[in-house]
Amino acid sequence: MSGVVAAFAALVSVAVLGYVIGVTGLLRASDELTLSRLAFFVATPALMFATVSKADLGALLSPVLLTEVIAVAFTQLVFVLVAKLAFRRSTRQVTIGALASSYVNAGNLGVPISLYVLGDAALIAPILLFQLLVLTPVSFLILDKGARSPRAALLLPFRNPLTVASLLGLALAVSGVSLPVAVMRPIDLLGGAAVPVALLAYGLSLYGSRRQAPAPGEDGVGKDIALAVALKAVAQPVVAYLTARFALHLDGTHLLAATLFAALPTAQNIYVYAVTYDTARRLARGTILVTTGLSIPIMTAIGAVLGS
Repeated sequence: MSGVVAAFAALVSVAVLGYVIGVTGLLRASDELTLSRLAFFVATPALMFATVSKADLGALLSPVLLTEVIAVAFTQLVFVLVAKLAFRRSTRQVTIGALASSYVNAGNLGVPISLYVLGDAALIAPILLFQLLVLTPVSFLILDKGARSPRAALLLPFRNPLTVASLLGLALAVSGVSLPVAVMRPIDLLGGAAVPVALLAYGLSLYGSRRQAPAPGEDGVGKDIALAVALKAVAQPVVAYLTARFALHLDGTHLLAATLFAALPTAQNIYVYAVTYDTARRLARGTILVTTGLSIPIMTAIGAVLGS
């Protein structure tokens, strides 16, 4: 078994443990929120700060980001055209659908994949920042329809702890300043909890989602979900691979990273956006659930083929 598949096996084992914890009742499905908040607000920011602050700037500016931007643009364009022209969806519905078909789970799942499969958590940082600093504010401006000022929308991502931690780490990396060991030690200790806590929450969320029934009155229909899932789970990683391999001539870790990151499932915060704006909730939730279930076998297959 290759090192990549072995790394996936370790990640899947911890996620399965989270599912088993839910089945046995040791933790409730609702406790997934507590674990996710712990990972999102405390452990993962610590990991990203520690990783980015020590990272090689060349790794942060790798062509993997360009590959992801192209793949995102392709999937969003296809969804917008089909949803607008064929499905006749509203602008808000199309916006949520475009995000659901392209916005990857770079935090809770991307960081563990980047660290344990690729050996460098800094590889995911540019994609995380691109989503939070570009995709999120632009989407909010569309969803708000003028209710929020452009300045407020642009500043909103800076309330995200992952953004702040990554940017602070980037500032240290650029400046060449190193914090004292006494300061970094507790940060590293907290960062060490990010991956296992996020994976336990991920497994617990799979158990919780299995028990959820569709809420009545939610907008969105099956064909929208099918389109978003097909674009996210299949088209996006295929476009990323083709772009990386034949347009940018990437190979090795960069080719694997570009394809794996594109195969990450839809991020859970897209459902939060849908609820906040009372738009396409079923579309967001359905896409998240299906792509999350498909992501592990798809990424394991990608790792087995490209990581050998």
